[in-house]
Amino acid sequence: MPAAQPRASRRKQTAESPLEWLHTRRGADGEPLISQAAFDAGERLRADYTRAGFMPRLGPDLTGTIPGRGRKAGARGPGEIMDAALMARDRVNAALTSAGSDLAGVAVDICCHLKSLGEVERERGWPKRSAKVVLDLALSRLAAHYGIGEVAKGPVRARRIEHWGAVGYRPDIE
Repeated sequence: MPAAQPRASRRKQTAESPLEWLHTRRGADGEPLISQAAFDAGERLRADYTRAGFMPRLGPDLTGTIPGRGRKAGARGPGEIMDAALMARDRVNAALTSAGSDLAGVAVDICCHLKSLGEVERERGWPKRSAKVVLDLALSRLAAHYGIGEVAKGPVRARRIEHWGAVGYRPDIE
């Protein structure tokens, strides 16, 4: 029996995604053209944008009719689907507001509508190679909004070791 594919490889349209293209390409320094945090922020925006129903459908949605898609028993009702879409819309609106109106359009065009960098530059009349810089700014704001960073951070108090005993103290277990 063949092993199940990992979830990341089943993601829709990853080969077509400009973010995936930027993330897999390396610059002169050997680093990806966009960071892991920027990539994750863009993919999260895209997932919420899709869940919110902002993308037009080109055909019928048959995902609800396919058995065994990993969902719990029982079909979700229209009310649950509507609530999920409304919550996703709120998340998208909050993320785009935090990115700012000047950067939100670029993030939506590239992350959600899967437009290429060159296409965005032509549409907006920008010089070549400028869309990547603007996208990087937008993705860094989105990453800050989502709390995605390059380094895991915790509260300052987590760095201290606290205990009640003196050096060498061992509690009695009775």
